[in-house]
Amino acid sequence: MTQRALDSSGEQTPGPSRPAMIDAGAELDPVHPMEPPPPPHRPDGLSTAEVAERVARGEVNDVPVRSSRSITEIVRANVLTRFNLIIGVLWVIMLFVAPIQDSLFGFVIVANTGIGIIQEWRAKKTLDSLAVIGEAKPTVRRDGVAAEISTHEIVLGDVIELGPGDKVVVDGVVAEADSLEIDESLLTGEADPVLKRAGDPVMSGSFVVAGGGAFTATKVGREAYAAQLAEEASRFTLVHSELRSGISTILKYVTWMMVPTAIGLIISQLVVKDNNFKDSVARTVGGIVPMIPEGLVLLTSVAFAIGVVRLGRKQCLVQELPAIEGLARVDVVCLDKTGTLTEGGMDVTEVRPLNGSDEAYVKEVLRTFGASDPRPNASLQAIIDAYPAGEEAAWTVTDAMPFSSARKYSGAAFTESDGTASAWLLGAPDVLLSEGDATLAEIEQLNEQGLRVLLLARVRGDGLDAPGAAAGAAPTALVVLEQRLRPDAGDTLAYFADQNVATKVISGDNAVSVGAVAGKLGLAGAENTLDARRLPTDPDEMATAMEQNAVFGRVTPQQKRDMVAALQSRGHTVAMTGDGVNDVLALKDADIGVSMGSGSEATRAVAQIVLLNNSFATLPSVVAEGRRVIGNITRVATLFLTKTVYSVLLAILVVCTQVEYPFLPRHLTLLATLTIGVPAFFLALAPNKERAQPHFVRRVMRYAIPSGVIAAAATFTTYLVARHHYTGEGALDAETSAATLTLFLVAMWVLAIIARPYTWWRIGLVAAMGLGFLIVLVVPWLQDFFALKLVGTTMPWTAVGIAVAAAALLEFVWRWVGRRFGA
Repeated sequence: MTQRALDSSGEQTPGPSRPAMIDAGAELDPVHPMEPPPPPHRPDGLSTAEVAERVARGEVNDVPVRSSRSITEIVRANVLTRFNLIIGVLWVIMLFVAPIQDSLFGFVIVANTGIGIIQEWRAKKTLDSLAVIGEAKPTVRRDGVAAEISTHEIVLGDVIELGPGDKVVVDGVVAEADSLEIDESLLTGEADPVLKRAGDPVMSGSFVVAGGGAFTATKVGREAYAAQLAEEASRFTLVHSELRSGISTILKYVTWMMVPTAIGLIISQLVVKDNNFKDSVARTVGGIVPMIPEGLVLLTSVAFAIGVVRLGRKQCLVQELPAIEGLARVDVVCLDKTGTLTEGGMDVTEVRPLNGSDEAYVKEVLRTFGASDPRPNASLQAIIDAYPAGEEAAWTVTDAMPFSSARKYSGAAFTESDGTASAWLLGAPDVLLSEGDATLAEIEQLNEQGLRVLLLARVRGDGLDAPGAAAGAAPTALVVLEQRLRPDAGDTLAYFADQNVATKVISGDNAVSVGAVAGKLGLAGAENTLDARRLPTDPDEMATAMEQNAVFGRVTPQQKRDMVAALQSRGHTVAMTGDGVNDVLALKDADIGVSMGSGSEATRAVAQIVLLNNSFATLPSVVAEGRRVIGNITRVATLFLTKTVYSVLLAILVVCTQVEYPFLPRHLTLLATLTIGVPAFFLALAPNKERAQPHFVRRVMRYAIPSGVIAAAATFTTYLVARHHYTGEGALDAETSAATLTLFLVAMWVLAIIARPYTWWRIGLVAAMGLGFLIVLVVPWLQDFFALKLVGTTMPWTAVGIAVAAAALLEFVWRWVGRRFGA
């Protein structure tokens, strides 16, 4: 905080009376409506000894940083699942009543769970390391020196400085205010910024939209308002995951189907059939275990975790895992021009005096104007770079009005070297000039070249606070700025166009200028520009305007929010990118918010994805990763649920026909490993650029149900035929082998369909699984181990014939479903 800000705070009007302060606090904090008296302001902050004393007393902001799950939580989430419990009980039973071969399914689950824990632990390490890189560090005064520290190092009584875009990290009372405007919409829902004066309370979770100041921390750690809300940023940015909710729905229905079927199977095998007890138990367990799609949840978690690790290597922090999926579903991306299409910096290319103004005088005004703001935005920084202040300034700043994205201009008042007082505004020409002003035509020509133009205007009247100061300001000069285009922005826009993702450029700058910049980068429809001041307020009409145009200028923060809502009302999935405080509301409301790492702390807090390298070109990687996860999980989910369907149907058929269950657990472990487990792992991690489609459950089940029905029907047909073909001792083993052969071939055909379109490694994967089963059939000790031995030639070839017929039916059904319901 500069000395000017410190001095100006002393001239502020007194804070509100005690009742007003109570009301303000009560509105935000109904739990603690009575606020303590504000602490005395200490401009130099706490001393080192006082900080140590407070730390020793535990008066420190020790709220855990929002991050990934702890190791304990990861282990618990992967181990203590409903299906692991069921399988664990069945595994223990099998260890007592059957050979080790029939207990292999338990070892597979242990291995799968271990893989899940390791992958999520890797993802946690990546997330935690990125979170440290991307962590915002508030500026705190101690011993008279302002320094950046970690949020968790703040102690009670610290003096924390604030500037545009800073988030209020703990509760406190304003000590200094320099036109300080704070947005409390994340807490109250009220979008209008609140002007804060010395003595006013501020709540954690709010953020600065204009001006600057400092506040004294009065509540830290779990006493702070945001901590009571349990991680305020997460509360407002929860991402819906259709994938996870869909899998949960599927598992719920599977459980409902499994329980009565399993009970019927137990009764059938243990009570009705007068078989060897241990063999009956083994076959009962063999019927129950494959009903559980235990690997589906694991594979989804692994796919998400590996996605986090891959994106982490590209300096992309995914604050919420389902955001990977969400961005893959996006069909409209709203981009903020500054910081996204253009780099943060700008250069002054020209200053054009107006109405006979002296150029040297104008440059002196600009030089002093640059010194008026301790936290300049990119435009003012370009002016400061072009006209730096001398060691001894001839002019003195007497008042300042920080830039506001709602006003579109900033202001400053000076005492010039001869003692003359003057006040100036610097901002958008089309806001400060009347609509018919002749200068606008000149500005339009500059905007069409993609240049940014600011107007310097002298205020007529008493000062910046005079009523109608902007309307009556006298145009003095045009400041022409050239924006630096991001070298990778054009390729990124081309990627979105190729993927049929509509791109909307939404900016606070002049629409024509923004359109020219977008046109240079090759944005389709860049010529379709619209000034947001002419944007209809009706949501439906606004949605139509949004769909018809690609570039929007002079957009206010509230309009950005309304535009996102309008697009969503038309069924669009909207991603919003931004780095400025004026983007926060839209980022919060968008389906997916994407912030630049160099953006304000507020934008990073509400965004689900933070691009730590500040590169817009990272977005295609995020989209591709999301599409890989969703597309591949949809594929492999069909494999898992096909197994569930045929297992349930086989159990029902066995109960209805009162025959022995055809399989031992070892048979289905072998089949599941070769036709689902191993191939699903590779398919889930393979590249996949298919655009994400909605209705996950419906899309999976429309293929899994007919596939499972066909597999069950073919397998049970072979089993019944084999029961009539084989007689005598060893007949059941021969019948089981024939049924296993049919089920394997049909399941392999399902795998072959899902593996399409074929590449060399997909063909190799399917072939390797087939070769693995063939090896089991021909190697004597493997035949004994898995109790698989084909007897004779008639029945094995009959089993193959039934499987071929089932495969042909599968092809027909899959193609019919694809034509009837879409791929």
